[in-house]
Parts: sequence; C-alpha cells; structure tokens
Amino acid sequence: MARAATANTNGRKCAGLGFLYEEARHGFVIHVGDSTAKSAPVLIAELRSADWREDALPEPPAHGDHGLRVIINRERWLELAPAFWEDANRRLRANGLPAHKFQKTTPRAVPVHASLGKELCILCWAVEEAPPSDIPNAIRNWDSLAPEERWWLYTMTVATTGQALQRGLGWRRALRAALADNPFAKGEGLSPRSRRELLGHSQLTLTL
Repeated sequence: MARAATANTNGRKCAGLGFLYEEARHGFVIHVGDSTAKSAPVLIAELRSADWREDALPEPPAHGDHGLRVIINRERWLELAPAFWEDANRRLRANGLPAHKFQKTTPRAVPVHASLGKELCILCWAVEEAPPSDIPNAIRNWDSLAPEERWWLYTMTVATTGQALQRGLGWRRALRAALADNPFAKGEGLSPRSRRELLGHSQLTLTL
C-alpha cells in the first residue's frame, strides 16, 4: 500500500489533486511509478468508497481491472500531464484548496478529485494511440472545452468504452478524432465561459 500524503486546509484533509477524504468517497488515483523508460505505463483508476483509506492507497490495479480507465505510456504522459496539472492547480487554488506539485516519477499514488479525474481521462483517451506530435493539438482542443463539456464526454465514453483496454473503440475513437486529429482553430466558436453560461441550467454543480 502506498501512503497518502495529506494537507490540512481549514480542517479539511486534502490529498493529491483536490481529493477530500472526509467529503468525497469517489475519485481517481494516478499510478506514475518510478521508471524513466518511455514505454513505462502510467495507470489511472476510478475508485469508489470501499477502495479508499486515508492512511494508504491501493496498489496499481491489474490491466484488466474493471475500474482501470487509462493505460498510457510515459512518453505521452509527460507531454500532456504538465498542462493538465497547471489547469487543475489553478482551479484548486481558486477553490481554496492546496496545489499539488507535478512529479515526473513517483512511487506514491496520487489521488485526484472526481471531476478532475474525469477530465484527465478525456485527455488521455484522446491521445493514447495518437502520435506524440499530435498531443499539443489535443491539449489546445481539450483546453477550449468547459469543464461541464469534459464531464459530459466522460459520462458518454465510460458508459460503453470506459475500461482501459477498450482503446480505439466507439467514443474512445471519436475523442481522438475530435481532440487529437481535429485541427485547432483559435478564436472559433464560443469561449469556455460562454459555453458554461449556456450549460448553467444543467445539474452539474461541481465548482472544480
């Protein structure tokens, strides 16, 4: 079991990227590992209440585990993760939660707030089979989406092809076409803020 490092913020115990042990029992865990090989796998798993312990986090799941959402190689991970981390930390600070330093290698699993974990999965799924040279384009397209849009895409994808080994199928293939393969045109369409206002009537109320 990897121990979970926590910070105390006004009595709220926060670990990793915004995971609040006393307030949420649904989230994600990133297993980066300490290998520096480009082909080394980075795993992202979705966990429910029975899997969480404040003093320790689960070991990396088996590749066929039902809750394992992403298996992506380290080369692609290092291309996309810093941009995701920067966006996540900005939103955490805006919500009064501590930022979490990005580490290229770490044997300690990183717990992640459920909404941020969903958004990370969307980005990883878009590039898991794309050439690394397409990742900057995918990041720009992903960044242009409002969080509510990312959550919706996650819900649609996970319902049919959400397990890690279901790459290249259905919504997973569509995400690559939409984000990695689709050229980014700056200034076209509505801004994330405008789209968020249009989505304001939805039941998605998470502020992160």
